[in-house]
Amino acid sequence: MVASYAREQVLSFRVRAQQLDRTSGTLTDTAVLDVGVQDTGPDGAMWALAQRGIDVSELAGSELVRVWTLRGAPHLYRRRDLPFVATAVAPFSESDASKRIFDAAKPLRSAGIDTVAALDAVATAMRSIVTRPMVKGEVSRQVTAVMDPPYLRHCRPCDTTHLYEMPFRLAALRAGLELEANTSPPVLRPIPGFVRAPTTPARFDVVRAYLRLLGPATPRHVADYLEAPVADVRARWPADVVEVSVEGERRWLLAADEAELAAGPAPLTRLLGPFDLFLQARDRRLLVDDAVRAKSLWPALGRPGAVLVDGEIAGTWRPRKAGAQLTVQVQPWAALSPHLEATIRDEAERLAQRRRVVLAGVTLAD
Repeated sequence: MVASYAREQVLSFRVRAQQLDRTSGTLTDTAVLDVGVQDTGPDGAMWALAQRGIDVSELAGSELVRVWTLRGAPHLYRRRDLPFVATAVAPFSESDASKRIFDAAKPLRSAGIDTVAALDAVATAMRSIVTRPMVKGEVSRQVTAVMDPPYLRHCRPCDTTHLYEMPFRLAALRAGLELEANTSPPVLRPIPGFVRAPTTPARFDVVRAYLRLLGPATPRHVADYLEAPVADVRARWPADVVEVSVEGERRWLLAADEAELAAGPAPLTRLLGPFDLFLQARDRRLLVDDAVRAKSLWPALGRPGAVLVDGEIAGTWRPRKAGAQLTVQVQPWAALSPHLEATIRDEAERLAQRRRVVLAGVTLAD
């Protein structure tokens, strides 16, 4: 018999699986680093780690590494895991590689060039060019000069011809390149001693990681997260899953994790960054079943952060920095109790401390 679970149980499971209920921890036991912590915007990966109990002020620069991986976005990983991560995030197949690079696949296909071979060709060029730290624009200029026309496009905003963006990003790790922390525009540099592992442990498998951290889920949810074909995800679907029902929908979860679905919610308040893993689930209607609120949380441009209260999204927030002062503007979706207002302010204080600024205040929108 298939067990049924309510959305509240699923969201609470994800809070615990992602360790958002944790007050202390180490990089070694931080689960989200297995799949990568997206590092987009000022409240990116370091804030996400701080929200999971990591004292980011004590981190040594060599412990973490920033690379372009899933969806071409920058992610943080444990440096020692990178050989396995590089194997885990590589395209599953030729069709997967073509899907991940979007419109760049068409000219390659027309020229009879396999996409995986194209990524390797770009990686070879990047590896030969980036022998020292180099700004992305200069890397792109030099790589463009040595690649054939099917790899290139005319960019209207730049009014120049250069490599397609997604092959450039997805080839960087194949070339053994990392992104220097806190650089804008990005600076690429060689990863010392980098060699991609021939295989990867199960903990870094991206399909399993999604089920472990954002389950229960369907193959479509995982495929959308990876920007991979559903057929490729199905072909790699774990054998040790159990089918469950969530609000009447068939989903799957790693069998070892099912007992955790029965646990109750963890009382907490968090100011999640715009690209926090909790918000990256591809079943957005389960997180926010209101079209207007969902649009405000996931606009096409300029995403806000989310106010997480006891497993539920309770509103949005945006930082406003002026000099050395930070104001956090909160748009609650319901009236806030004095206690909840106080916990939000506590979170805003933590954010200001991480940014090394003074909290000027928390403002609540009507």
